[in-house]
Amino acid sequence: MWRGPRPATLDRMSDTPVKQQSTAAFYGQAVASFALAMIATAVGIFRLDANAWVRGFLAIAVLYLVTSAFTLAKVIRDRQEAGQIVSRVDQARLEKLLAEHDPFEKL
Repeated sequence: MWRGPRPATLDRMSDTPVKQQSTAAFYGQAVASFALAMIATAVGIFRLDANAWVRGFLAIAVLYLVTSAFTLAKVIRDRQEAGQIVSRVDQARLEKLLAEHDPFEKL
């Protein structure tokens, strides 16, 4: 059975969210802030009036904290992106079903 062109109301491809990207200034500020914080912490640990074992422990603890923070941020981002992809796939399936549905077709 021939079906005419789809109504324009069902074509919603332009409604999909566009992935936001950070500006170069924001990226530069984030990198500079991270570098400044790491340098300040390293200088503070180095100049601390304690023996080498204590300073070494604090340095390793700071590095472990930083790697854990990066890992946590990545996991949270990946979960959020996976949720958006599943939502978009479900929306596309629903739009396809609605576009192909003919209410006047005999069952």
